[in-house]
Amino acid sequence: MNYRQKKAMQLLFLTLISITALLSCDKTEKLDPADLDVEKYIELLKADKYDSTELPPFSYKDIPALLEYRNDKEVITDFPRNGISSFWQSECNLGMYALWTIESIRAVSINSEFLIGRFPSLNPILQKIAGDWSGEAYSSAAHEIASKAYFDWWEENKQKEFDAFKDIDPLNGTEYRWH
Repeated sequence: MNYRQKKAMQLLFLTLISITALLSCDKTEKLDPADLDVEKYIELLKADKYDSTELPPFSYKDIPALLEYRNDKEVITDFPRNGISSFWQSECNLGMYALWTIESIRAVSINSEFLIGRFPSLNPILQKIAGDWSGEAYSSAAHEIASKAYFDWWEENKQKEFDAFKDIDPLNGTEYRWH
């Protein structure tokens, strides 16, 4: 093999390595929750493709759109979890998660003492106020009660400025609170 052939082989080898390196790079765009609207957020949750570790910084203006999903029983498995919780919740119903996202909006707006980042509680799980948490991650009955409570809270107050009713806990009057 002469000098030119050696150089051509080296160049070919380097070109192949470069192409391989470029093709193997992860080209997935990192999700920025601040760029999401509710529809895209829900779409990503349903597809188990929400890859951010944070909840989106939605505002009270997004509550009506989130309420549209409050009764959705579809199970999701890829969603932001509160990193300080010792309980690993492997799945959640989309409707419950939408309600928890609404609670995040409310908790951020009142600077709740339970707020951890944008997480309004440890988990998107309802627990009974009386007694200890049983470890039950989902109750259909609790979901229905919370769904109605959040819907009624919004419908009774939506004509007011959000500042006038953001301190009202939608779960007041129920036997539940967020875990």
